[in-house]
Amino acid sequence: MAHDRAGQVALPEDLVDIPHLVTAYYSGVPDPDNPLQQVLFGTSGHRGSSLDTAFNEAHILATTQAIVEYRASQGIDGPLFLGRDTHALSEPAWTSALEVLAANDVTVLIDSRDRYTPTPAVSHAILRYNRSGPESRADGIVVTPSHNPPRDGGFKYNPPHGGPAGSDATTIIADRANELLRRDLSGVRRISADRAIRRAERYDFLRFYIDDLPSVLDFDAIRSAGVRIGADPLGGASVDYWGAIADTHRLDLEVVNPLVDPTWRFMTLDTDGKIRMDCSSPDAMASLIGARDRFDISTGNDADADRHGVVTPDGGLMNPNHYLAVAIDYLFSHRTGWGPTVKVGKTLVSSSMIDRVVDSLGRELLEVPVGFKWFVPGLLEGSLGFGGEESAGASFLRHDGGVWTTDKDGIILALLASEMTAVTGKTPSVRYLELAEKFGSPAYARIDAPASREQKAVLAKLSPEQVSATELAGEPITATLTSAPGNGAPLGGLKVTTDSSWFAARPSGTEDVYKIYAESFQGPDHLAEVQAAAKELVADVLK
Repeated sequence: MAHDRAGQVALPEDLVDIPHLVTAYYSGVPDPDNPLQQVLFGTSGHRGSSLDTAFNEAHILATTQAIVEYRASQGIDGPLFLGRDTHALSEPAWTSALEVLAANDVTVLIDSRDRYTPTPAVSHAILRYNRSGPESRADGIVVTPSHNPPRDGGFKYNPPHGGPAGSDATTIIADRANELLRRDLSGVRRISADRAIRRAERYDFLRFYIDDLPSVLDFDAIRSAGVRIGADPLGGASVDYWGAIADTHRLDLEVVNPLVDPTWRFMTLDTDGKIRMDCSSPDAMASLIGARDRFDISTGNDADADRHGVVTPDGGLMNPNHYLAVAIDYLFSHRTGWGPTVKVGKTLVSSSMIDRVVDSLGRELLEVPVGFKWFVPGLLEGSLGFGGEESAGASFLRHDGGVWTTDKDGIILALLASEMTAVTGKTPSVRYLELAEKFGSPAYARIDAPASREQKAVLAKLSPEQVSATELAGEPITATLTSAPGNGAPLGGLKVTTDSSWFAARPSGTEDVYKIYAESFQGPDHLAEVQAAAKELVADVLK
């Protein structure tokens, strides 16, 4: 059930106490034996709040030292690109990381303007350096909890491939960081912030990224069509980038909200009543949706700009799955530099509308587990033209089929909506209605169901043979999957499909629930039947 103030502007009582938050970062001492206070890398790095003793100075010092040791063990001896977003905990953590990196004689490249750095700009910088052919290889760290509330902090590592680190790296890093926490940081090298900043080198993240955008987007078409764009950074790291994009590429673009405030007091509350910079949420994006008639295309990004939200005058905020389908259909119809064997990537919980679009294009679909890291190899080598997640994160190749970023890029996905509108004369939302008329209109939703820690462990390690059901909501089951069709990687859960519907069940990493993603091309009533059948099926398996 939605909070009674969802979609309304935050009130003073909703705001986090920033001085208290930052003080807790330095004063909180994590208990290394408490799982909730240990370093834990999820799909997007280590996240937590200093108020819960889950994101404190000790965590960052230990994790950075662990990254230093990991990169040395891998022979990574080039520079490290260090970026941060606008969360209140990001600058303190950025400084802590720099102190450790400098003490370990790592060459660190920081923003030449002493400003914020979107995740895609860091990925772009890593790939740009490594593409230049030096013997040394670069990697990076982005200090961000993405769209999470203002009380949170986040810390993620990107290896030389430029994308999110895989579990092969993060497990080693987290284990070493927690060992350092248990040893009261004995083994962590550190120098003062002043000395560390003097040792750092400067890099113009903004200029290198923005000047290179024509290699991945058609700005001539956007300018010629006179597309009127409204861009809302939602107080995040893209705040300087949108104005620079407008100036550099001569677009009719207005930065709707240029404000940065670590409390995010200008945000409307998300569905659960929290401040969250989720550009895929109608409640969090209520202000931009309300102004949609002022622009041909309105866009929003989360705090590190790795996610996108697209608003049209005729359709409002597009469902992320709908936009992914439209973007894939457009790109693979208009990017003539992409070869005929270039594939389309989606995660197992993304809409099957994508499957139908891909099939109509005569392309091969690569379906992978949840996590953008699975798209990295294909994007890097150019065999994957597009990789996207249902949570509004995606990236795609340059016009010539070369790699652009190997991490999610909310900026190019937002700009692509304007290119589509300019080239086709139709908004992405109109185009989706055309796809739905052709392929059907699916109903999609995600719900949670209770599960103990033991039950979640069983669910995460299922085999298809443990599922005895042959029917789902009145239809024969066509596939029972516990590994991804695209790469054979474990799903960490279960996916069951029929001809017109599917569900996927995955355990939550932080709560005593499992998540049920489901979709039906027979409409909302049948979707409810699928959800109920999914709960029954999973409960039977968990017995």
